[in-house]
Amino acid sequence: MSEDCADRLQKLAGEIVGTYQGTGGINRIGDTELPSQSRVDAVLSRLLTVVYPGYHGGRISARSCMETFVASNLDAVFVELSTIIENTLSFCSHEAVHTPHPLPVPREDEDVRDAAERTAIEYLAGLPALRELVKSDVEAAFEGDPAAVSRDEVILCYPGLLAVTVHRLAHPLYRLGLPFVPRIMNEWAHARTGTDIHPGATIGPSFFIDHATGVVIGETTEIGARVKVYQGVTLGALSFRKSADGSLVKGGKRHPTIGDDATIYANATILGGETVVGRGAVIGGGCWVTKSVPAGATIMMNTHIDRE
Repeated sequence: MSEDCADRLQKLAGEIVGTYQGTGGINRIGDTELPSQSRVDAVLSRLLTVVYPGYHGGRISARSCMETFVASNLDAVFVELSTIIENTLSFCSHEAVHTPHPLPVPREDEDVRDAAERTAIEYLAGLPALRELVKSDVEAAFEGDPAAVSRDEVILCYPGLLAVTVHRLAHPLYRLGLPFVPRIMNEWAHARTGTDIHPGATIGPSFFIDHATGVVIGETTEIGARVKVYQGVTLGALSFRKSADGSLVKGGKRHPTIGDDATIYANATILGGETVVGRGAVIGGGCWVTKSVPAGATIMMNTHIDRE
């Protein structure tokens, strides 16, 4: 490197550091409490290994003691997750952080570390039931896609299943009131699958997203059992309430409710917290839906729904 280039780079470094003082809000220098994306990703990787042993996390020998294998992974997850939760709670104690559910704050006989460990154990205790949900999603994908040759292919290759599985791992943390971490988990899946599911969305069993790319599911969406969604579908908000100062009002039911056994074809857009798609309804590709759809109805591009 020439001396001139070195001098220019040093000057540029000084200019950029100067923006750290003048351009606030996008830098956190020295803050060790803010959740680390890489640490959350590592926890998620181990959780996927527990949920899908032999598929995620490498090959497992037939001679392995599965209880020891799982215990080892759970121990590693517990240590790391409880530390992440402790740091996050400490961060929230001195920052104004909006959470839709109450933070898992310490009880009278606890400190922050105790509360974090209690929250981590409560979360991990839900893994057996979570695996049952995930199994129903695998079955829904295998039975719902004629191109699926085996359940192994579904687990190894289907981006929709990965996105839904990560959502099922993130959603309980969201329900426990933990900020940041569940969003980091879902954005990990978003980057890999093209499917954007907010961790707040409530999703019933046997959920199948076919092809996955471009699907968006908003925070307050409620999805029933055995629902099938194709690529490009948006379950979003119709409009946003504003406060007197013009800022958006946080919270409230903003996204649609999808009934059991509904099917939503590619690139359909369903908007609004008061919009309900009834049980067994079919929404055709490319439809724009902002009013409720009766149970069993089929909505195509040229269908008109009168106001009630």
